[in-house]
Amino acid sequence: MKFWDASAVLPLLLQEAETAVVQSLYEQDPGIAVWCLTDIEIASALARRAREGFETDALARARAELGRLTQHWVEMSSIQTARSRALRLLNTHPLRAADALQLAAALVASEERPESLSFVCLDDRLREAARKEGFPVLPS
Repeated sequence: MKFWDASAVLPLLLQEAETAVVQSLYEQDPGIAVWCLTDIEIASALARRAREGFETDALARARAELGRLTQHWVEMSSIQTARSRALRLLNTHPLRAADALQLAAALVASEERPESLSFVCLDDRLREAARKEGFPVLPS
């Protein structure tokens, strides 16, 4: 199992430049752990794409695939624990609030042993923070 940030889940749903690499990671290990609000972040990204005129059929397929993924992934929902970690992370790394919560959820999922859980992410700032926290970050 790996922890997946929303930035890495999105290319599993829509054809993007990073789709092949994240699809390969998923096929190697389909176990996905996520922050409990990841589906909201992805819904936001899909809605933004719709406003930008992205292909309607592709968005419908992406939403259906998101529904299938959510049935199988494991959600980190310990909000109080993640909240306290996120506050520390915001003071340690140049992260946005949602990214701090994603990284905090990964810390909770790893039981504070970040070296034990790969962190799948495509956002450069969040990747760097995860690396500094001790996570093996994918894709390499």
